[in-house]
Amino acid sequence: MCETVFSTIKRTLGDVVRARTWYGEFRKLILMCIVHNIKRSLKQ
Repeated sequence: MCETVFSTIKRTLGDVVRARTWYGEFRKLILMCIVHNIKRSLKQ
């Protein structure tokens, strides 16, 4: 299940994190997960 979610996030939101700092990478990944969850909740 986990790999399926990662694949979906990469396919829909992009698979590159261009942040230079650890905090920037973390923030980008968290925001991508939040957007993914919002999209899923709106579909249902």
